[in-house]
Amino acid sequence: MPLGLVPLQAPGIMWYVSTRGMAPRIDFEEALFSGYAPDGGLYMPEELPQLGRETLHEWSTLSYPSLVKELCSLFIGPELIPRDDLNDLIDRAFSRFHHREVVHLSRLRNGLNVLELWHGVTYAFKDLSLCCTAQFLQYFLEKRKRHITVVVGTSGDTGSAAIESVQGAKNVDIIVLLPKGHCTKIQELQMTTVLRENVHVFGVEGNSDELDEPIKTVFADVAFVKKHNLMSLNSINWSRVLVQIAHHFFAYFRCAPSLDMHPLPPVEVVVPTGAAGNLAAGCIAQKMGLPIHLVVAVNSNDIIHRTVQWGDFSLSKAVKPTLASAMDIQVPYNMERIFWLLSGSDSQVIRTLMEQFERTKSVSLPKELHSKLSEAVTSQSVSDEAITQTMGRCWQENQYLLCPHSAVAVSCHYQQVDRQQPSPPRCCLAPASAAKFPEAVRAARLTLDTPAEILALEHKEARCTPMRKGDDWTRMLRDTIEDLSQQWQRRFLNLPA
Repeated sequence: MPLGLVPLQAPGIMWYVSTRGMAPRIDFEEALFSGYAPDGGLYMPEELPQLGRETLHEWSTLSYPSLVKELCSLFIGPELIPRDDLNDLIDRAFSRFHHREVVHLSRLRNGLNVLELWHGVTYAFKDLSLCCTAQFLQYFLEKRKRHITVVVGTSGDTGSAAIESVQGAKNVDIIVLLPKGHCTKIQELQMTTVLRENVHVFGVEGNSDELDEPIKTVFADVAFVKKHNLMSLNSINWSRVLVQIAHHFFAYFRCAPSLDMHPLPPVEVVVPTGAAGNLAAGCIAQKMGLPIHLVVAVNSNDIIHRTVQWGDFSLSKAVKPTLASAMDIQVPYNMERIFWLLSGSDSQVIRTLMEQFERTKSVSLPKELHSKLSEAVTSQSVSDEAITQTMGRCWQENQYLLCPHSAVAVSCHYQQVDRQQPSPPRCCLAPASAAKFPEAVRAARLTLDTPAEILALEHKEARCTPMRKGDDWTRMLRDTIEDLSQQWQRRFLNLPA
């Protein structure tokens, strides 16, 4: 069934459907508590609200939190979370951010606009969507008197932001698998030093794609997932993509020259990405009527770049470790959402495509889908050398320190500037603070003024259970989940331990 585009005032509940078309449609609450759909697809809104010029005008002066409220109210609906409750949840989600604006636009030399998405507690953009998602979860859990166990595989920032968003919550336990030695020391410490009773961290002897395997195996056991109320907070979760749509609206409104022009002026948004959640959010914003051009910027792990350029959606032989380590990802699962969106929500095409990809790890996009993708998005792949050069140049020109992931986006900006071609205003999304990546800062021969909270991590007690090569990771994960369920039942029924 093709994706509906509905005027903003459309009444009724917002429904969610699987990209593969074989699962029943569900509401926001069910989508929030789901990872993959039962047919292996990802949930997407059945209809996208269309925003006219008038609404864009009204929204153009809103703060970032107010934009999040407007977007969430469209995609959640007052029958599930009344608007006053929604406003309170979002205010609570952003209450511990370091910057009063929550996100901040830095305007630098040579038309460089950097949207800082990293003012949350863990200094990464994932704080924005995960803090909101955790508030929504707790709202429904308290209402339904339920407990869940969240299972997260992380390449660096997701784990710490997920832990931060739910630590101490009485209805939630969180299990995080981190790739030992594959994320920075700071990222690891942000996870292993949270000694709350509901936080359980495992250090896996493998990379982030390898640690996803036991998680996928556990989630494929539908009866087990149901019995233990399991869910994921990776960016397969629709709620995270939803909050990220606001980044694109905020970037547009802060960088567009004027909203009085006909047609509305375009703005280019440069999205550095690994799993493509932020890119999927941008494609949805485009479909809703926001006049943005999307540039996707990746590191040497270039599957998204190859897909945009040549329709070649295929795995490389191995993940290449780069300075932008949180983007060292082979399987950008949110591309499935983008393919579905651009195919006119043709779930049959997507099911065939993704099932072939799962079997052979390589597909060529159908010609029509590839041409839609290259109309919606342009792409670049950025080497480690270009990352350090960009960090150096940005410091030299602005005394402004970029993290290596933000440098991937800004590298695209500098390439355009150096070509001296006219282009629309451009906004580069900055997903993390340089303070989290001292190794990359040193590689760029720069120095770092590290925030006190990050320095303090070194001296905290850490707790982490090893998952060694040769261990049965799936069994260890299942055993932990079963133990947590039993503990919750004892607590809930007030039984002795």
